[in-house]
Amino acid sequence: MLGGLTEAQIAVALAAALGAAFVRGLAGFGMAILLVPVLGLAVPPSEAVVVANWLGLMIGLVGIRKIIGQSERSALVISALAVVATPLGVWLLAVADPALARLLIALIALGSFVLVLLPKRPADHAPGTLETGGTGLLSGVLTGFAGMPGPPVVPYYLRRAIPPQLARASMMTIFMATSIAGVGSAMALRVATVREPLLALVLFPAVLLGNWLGHLAFGKVSDSLWRSFTGLVLGISALAALWRLLGS
Repeated sequence: MLGGLTEAQIAVALAAALGAAFVRGLAGFGMAILLVPVLGLAVPPSEAVVVANWLGLMIGLVGIRKIIGQSERSALVISALAVVATPLGVWLLAVADPALARLLIALIALGSFVLVLLPKRPADHAPGTLETGGTGLLSGVLTGFAGMPGPPVVPYYLRRAIPPQLARASMMTIFMATSIAGVGSAMALRVATVREPLLALVLFPAVLLGNWLGHLAFGKVSDSLWRSFTGLVLGISALAALWRLLGS
């Protein structure tokens, strides 16, 4: 056993890590969205968020130079703002009422899914300072609060007429930054313990394999299919958040 976890719990976590990492490799996001709820069945929610951030940091280091080089400049701005806002999210996670937290997460996830369903913006659309800044700040808060930086970021890139490679690399760059901020903030605010990095190390081989398989699949799917898949992943996260809210 690891930190009180049974072999069955670790096996479930490994399977979840493999599947979530495949989604991350294909879509460019979604690992924490899918992994945190499953880990939350075995460990407290705050620990599940920290483990997801550790895994995001570890897998983000794989091919980081290539990802950053393929990213849009906006990804660096959003990343910087998200890093600044992440400690606020960690603090809210520590003090917020669980019922209110579930409600806020569900509303944000559902709102982001609705945004993705809206028609694409014009080909010449360039996000303004307010849109870019709000995306970064909200992504940071959600990183610390729920381990879910994706809901604000995905519509920002997916609704624009840009190549999938650019959108995917930009999102991965942001999520690398938010993982660093999430881990650092949790440690600084003493929300983290020694068990989270140990569990992350156990799960990392499955994450590495799943991400590699997802990356292979990304090179074989069409633009329309990729966009449909990313929208589906965001929709699943919205339904999961709503289910947790109704079940509370």
